[in-house]
Amino acid sequence: MVDIKWEELGFSYMKTPYRFIARWQDGAWDEGTLTEDNQLHISEGSPALHYGQQCFEGLKAYRRKDGKINLFRPDQNSQRMNRSARRLLMPMVPEALFLKGIKETVKANEEYVPPYGSGATLYIRPLLIGVGDNIGVHPATEYIFLVFCMPVGAYFKGGLTPTNFIVSEYDRAAPKGTGADKVGGNYAASLMPGKLAHDRHFSDCIYLDPETHTKIEEVGSANFFGITADNQFVTPKSPSILPSITKYSLLQLASERLNMEVVEGDCPINGLDRFVEAGACGTAAAISPIGGIQNGEDFHVFYSETEVGPVTQRLYDELIGIQFGDIQAPEGWIQVIEV
Repeated sequence: MVDIKWEELGFSYMKTPYRFIARWQDGAWDEGTLTEDNQLHISEGSPALHYGQQCFEGLKAYRRKDGKINLFRPDQNSQRMNRSARRLLMPMVPEALFLKGIKETVKANEEYVPPYGSGATLYIRPLLIGVGDNIGVHPATEYIFLVFCMPVGAYFKGGLTPTNFIVSEYDRAAPKGTGADKVGGNYAASLMPGKLAHDRHFSDCIYLDPETHTKIEEVGSANFFGITADNQFVTPKSPSILPSITKYSLLQLASERLNMEVVEGDCPINGLDRFVEAGACGTAAAISPIGGIQNGEDFHVFYSETEVGPVTQRLYDELIGIQFGDIQAPEGWIQVIEV
């Protein structure tokens, strides 16, 4: 077994022994293979480098109490990657190839899947990039599909502890741009607003809708949700929001298991009083409670700056329990890797 202090892990890169790589050439994917080489050897003319023709995904593997390994809704990651690929004129990665890459990578690096109860997980990064000799602004002629992984701890230090966010004056994405796709350019654009937020000691920034700058869209690289006093679970609806697999899972859990009314709709930044709790959700962070939001001179506190709200806690317990195999999952949500 590898010598890792699982409880001390952060969210950072670690080279693990194996990764999966497949290549698309002459109109078809090869079968893919595992490799120990963590360096990509690509043409200097690759469209991924010059024109951002690339997309990626993020998901996790969870060690169960019985030692088996759970994957949480990887088919949804496959579908989302293909939506991103379609937007950037890249070839679809067949779901069978996507899942093969995920499962072979996890199995090959099984000793890096953190033990049950450590709070850590194995983060998995599928990546699709356009490569090959090119200089004009047009799609690549060759593509690489790569899957690598590493053990990680909590994305936000402190775990399920409320943190504060600040409204950014910058836009994350345009209404008819690539905001709903998981492409690198969206994240490159977020680096400076994120740094400005961190410099002011906030966890990250809140992005408003780019058209009117009046409605919450995203929280850093995560989705926003709010809980109302009358038992509603509310998330923003916009064509430029990345469709979070975690968010849609929470919408279903809130409705079916917590008997809440779920709403996808507008979340006006000047209407925060309607929420008694709020949070950010996504694969990396799972759920991160929002203590307060700074909007200009106004600082709005939700449930507490120091304690997680009861509904957020219940949602977190349900989601994490399902992911680690302690709570029965809705049909089709979990794929088990036997080790």
